[in-house]
Amino acid sequence: MGTKWWYRLAGALLAGLGGWGAGTLIGDTGNNPGFIPWGLGGLLLGVTLGLILTPYLILPPITRLGRAFADITFSALVSGTVGMIVGLTVAVLLSFAFARLPGWPGVAIPIALSVLLGPLGLVMMVSRERELSQLLPERTGRGGVTGRNITNGQVLIDTSAIIDGRIADISKTGFVHGTMIIPRFILDELRHVADSSDALRRNRGRRGLEMLTKLRKEAEVPIQILDVDNNDDSEVDAKLVTLAKSLNTQILTTDFNLNRVAEIQGVRVLNINELANALKPVVLPGEEMVIRIIQEGKESGQGVGFLDDGTMVVVEGGKKHINTHLEVSVIRVLQTAAGRIIFAQTQEG
Repeated sequence: MGTKWWYRLAGALLAGLGGWGAGTLIGDTGNNPGFIPWGLGGLLLGVTLGLILTPYLILPPITRLGRAFADITFSALVSGTVGMIVGLTVAVLLSFAFARLPGWPGVAIPIALSVLLGPLGLVMMVSRERELSQLLPERTGRGGVTGRNITNGQVLIDTSAIIDGRIADISKTGFVHGTMIIPRFILDELRHVADSSDALRRNRGRRGLEMLTKLRKEAEVPIQILDVDNNDDSEVDAKLVTLAKSLNTQILTTDFNLNRVAEIQGVRVLNINELANALKPVVLPGEEMVIRIIQEGKESGQGVGFLDDGTMVVVEGGKKHINTHLEVSVIRVLQTAAGRIIFAQTQEG
């Protein structure tokens, strides 16, 4: 039995109880009870109307309410709840002054105050959500990171991270915590890339869609598709940074330029490439290794090989050993944001 039928049964039950109560009341005040008792007739009529009208009167508002709450952040929800409680509390305090008035003002004015001040407090607190968060004391974490860098644990996923595909394997290990959020405009960009006339872009887009399907099936953390406005003409990166600031969350990406732009604007970034570089084995000057030289280097006499994890090894004097395995000694290691480069020399040198 589907969810809609449960709503139908609940609506039929409530309508049936209401019909039974109304029918009983009418039967008690009337002179002619009729062929069918008024209570039973009201019960049958209420159940019938509940089964028929519930999908049209109850389900659409519940669906719209669920979609609206799906786009609301937890901090906004908490702020709104606190604001409504404060507003209702003020309404109750003010109502004591009017509750003793004779006649309808003693009832109408307290109700009007509650209806007015409750939603007013909710709206005011939600609209001041970001200002209220800035009033909280800054906390210092590891590495001297202050409170303004502390996020809500959610992660916005960039198009490059989806196409890269490693996030699907990382999420299965349990290293990623919190909900991974994929904005609707990121899905639109993936679809446009997959429909591109350029074969390379088309293959990247299709790989991204495959990785997204894998991520939603195998991820150990919740995946949320966030519907946000995509009518403006700003770039996807700018939209992502703006959304991250509004949600107080972090961005997961492999895009070096997005990494720098987001950090400048105070948005925390999780770069998969930096994670991969941090996990690479540490190589110290003087260590020896065996590397296969596969191509020439940029400088005269240099040869280039690669470790199993993709780290480039530039070997001085390795040009004449192309397509052969060579024992080399590490001279120095250059670490950059784009990756790690190992410089070595042959045992002959």
